[in-house]
Amino acid sequence: MVSAGRPRGSEQARLSAPGQLVDARLEGLLQESCARGEIKGHSGEITTFYTPGKLAARRVIVLGLGDLERDATRTLRRACATLARQLQEKGARRVVLAIDVISLQPEPGSPQALTTLAALQAQVEGFLLGLYRFSRYRSNGGSEYEPAIRELLLQVGPAQAAYDSSTLEAALQRGRILAEATNFARDLVNEPPNILTPGELVRRARSMAETWGLACEVLERPQMEELGMGGLLAVSRGSSEPPYLAILRYRGAPEQAGGLALVGKGITFDSGGLSLKSADGMVTMKGDMAGAAAVLGAIQAIARLKPALNVTVLVPTSENMPDGHSYRPGDILRIMNGKTIEIVNTDAEGRLILADAMSYAAREGLTPIIDVATLTGGIVVALGHVYTGLFSNDTRLSEELIAAGEAVGEKLWRLPLDDEYGEQIKSEVADIKQTGGRPASSITAAKVLEHFAGSAAWAHLDIAGTSFVDSPKPYQEKGATGVAVRTLAEFIMRRAAAQS
Repeated sequence: MVSAGRPRGSEQARLSAPGQLVDARLEGLLQESCARGEIKGHSGEITTFYTPGKLAARRVIVLGLGDLERDATRTLRRACATLARQLQEKGARRVVLAIDVISLQPEPGSPQALTTLAALQAQVEGFLLGLYRFSRYRSNGGSEYEPAIRELLLQVGPAQAAYDSSTLEAALQRGRILAEATNFARDLVNEPPNILTPGELVRRARSMAETWGLACEVLERPQMEELGMGGLLAVSRGSSEPPYLAILRYRGAPEQAGGLALVGKGITFDSGGLSLKSADGMVTMKGDMAGAAAVLGAIQAIARLKPALNVTVLVPTSENMPDGHSYRPGDILRIMNGKTIEIVNTDAEGRLILADAMSYAAREGLTPIIDVATLTGGIVVALGHVYTGLFSNDTRLSEELIAAGEAVGEKLWRLPLDDEYGEQIKSEVADIKQTGGRPASSITAAKVLEHFAGSAAWAHLDIAGTSFVDSPKPYQEKGATGVAVRTLAEFIMRRAAAQS
């Protein structure tokens, strides 16, 4: 596998350094194809050449990388994912990547310059993300969807050779760990709701914790009643499945107290409760626990990367179902921190279970608190399926999260939380109302959550528009994206490095 780019303003694709070496063995075939415009060098473009007797490899594939002057790591990651998907379909078993992006990118020091180590990491991430398939429930065992590729090798060039082998290996392992953690989260979201019940989600969280050396505690209904978790208890009343609050702890700095908290919404199926959704509206509601999947994936990555920082993950999980015991519009619930909420719509359940989990984190003195949730349809109206909505009471925290997202190719957009929006959730009978109506609905939902962060720095990621894709992409199959796993892991790694 070699690469070609198309420098801005150029009419002809340019081969990378490894591409030029391969081209010499092929007697100028690749360069001739560039000159004729057969290889255009556009991002994700794949051109295959057969090499009878001229190379040990039967095929050489030229991968287009574009100009790499915008979203360089994201471009490289997606191009490698596209390549992996196509090679898998063709039954390739052994792949060598010889992609020297250094020879294709802007000059060193440019704002868009891509470091060697970041490029290697992005290649591994993209390739492993592209190989992902969810096929375990097909009657033949999904054998035709099993990855044919058994071995991936990366060939280093002069730029990479300047680093010692342990540094290169660390970059490759970081890419692998982040991709595997993302795919772990995707598996959870893609599971059918009859399999991934709240109890099964907790079982998998506990199993993952045991595998990677994390402490895991699970609160059940009696403990929730003792703590006064009125939101989580109310939402679960309509379901035959009991609620849980899973708490996983990573102690990377055991000599220090506290640490930061990641809170993930874990509604394993959302019917809307008594405020019942339409049939079409329920189709993807098995994915209403994508926030829980994201924070579990993130702490798996953190446990393997081992930053010197303490991280606590809290996963409140339940189903939201209609039943004679269901909570109702007009009810008033008391959350763990003592605040009361007037219920307006039982389909706005996510903020209720997050409120209890955030109150628990705030009581422990954890800061910052970052919650991740498929919270509102309003964020899809506002940002579509491109950006994750970011809300925060702390500018520095927001900037750090946005920068971490940019580094891993996930886009976050900060929205306002002005006091005026709080007027919409004022209640005449309780401390606040559960919803503020349709105007600015994603903002007013965040305003509800803000009441339960205590004195902590807090950020809320609304991933309703970015956690799932409805149709396959060249670089990804239909289904869960695993969004926020890599952003959170990158954020934590950067925090740890800054404090060391």
